[in-house]
Amino acid sequence: MNLTTKAKGYIALSITSIVWGTTWVGSKIGVQEVPGLQLACMRQLLAGSILLLFFLLFKKQPLPKLKQFKWLTFNAIIVFVFANGFGTWGVKYIPAGLGSLIGALYPLCVVILEQLFLKAPKLKLLTLVGMLLGILGITFVFYENAFTNNTNPNYFFGILLSVIAMLSWSVGTILIAKNKLAINTYYSLAWQMIIAGSILFLVIIISNQSVSILHLSNRFWYAFGYLATVGTILTFVAFVYSLKTLPATISSLYAYINPLVAIFCGYIILNEALNKNIFIGALITLLGVYIVNYSIKKGKPIEMEPEV
Repeated sequence: MNLTTKAKGYIALSITSIVWGTTWVGSKIGVQEVPGLQLACMRQLLAGSILLLFFLLFKKQPLPKLKQFKWLTFNAIIVFVFANGFGTWGVKYIPAGLGSLIGALYPLCVVILEQLFLKAPKLKLLTLVGMLLGILGITFVFYENAFTNNTNPNYFFGILLSVIAMLSWSVGTILIAKNKLAINTYYSLAWQMIIAGSILFLVIIISNQSVSILHLSNRFWYAFGYLATVGTILTFVAFVYSLKTLPATISSLYAYINPLVAIFCGYIILNEALNKNIFIGALITLLGVYIVNYSIKKGKPIEMEPEV
């Protein structure tokens, strides 16, 4: 059966929506055996190496120029070291679903940062309503997880790490939008992963926050292999393909599906809490994010990507 380009786009969107939601659960499984920064380092180095070798050996891409390399390094630190690294670290202490919801709030943070530090247009009433809904919803979920059968003393530390990750992603979104590199998107990502993975490697060596990989369980290696290949390489390919073949309002729907997938997978696979209040809070959060996107872009939502 020959599929049309649009049909392939919907398949790519489905892959993006489901797989990126499950990466939060994969990260949660991984950090039970290795520190979060080590997991992020391993994932980035493996995925980045595969992509980089492909572009250097088969696509014959030239090495980045010095100016490009400087910007790639800056992007790598903001997006992959802080956003991905801290986001991975954070889910050790909080539910995967909550981590994904905090990550989904980043468009709201972008709006706030642009209002505070850039000459952004005055906020519309609809935008403010969306922001309030987003904050209300995440507060609802946060409260339920914090005070309902929660005995984790590092819970609030996990929240802090996840918020830092979300803020970093927000800053990276603004800066990257204003400084576009004349370089292939996938090739750029490969270099950023390699650079960030190398930085994280130095950090964990200096801080002595690592464990030997010789005695990790099969459960860990299954999760890690899934994160590095399916959750990173395959899904990025699907994500970009859906952007190119579907309208922006359709291709961006994955951003609202990811947290729901993370919440349900966390409940089924990890026995994380899921009740009516958490589910309603998640829906309110995502509704708020959608309203903010819609009010600012008039139906062309902010492009959203996963953090872990």
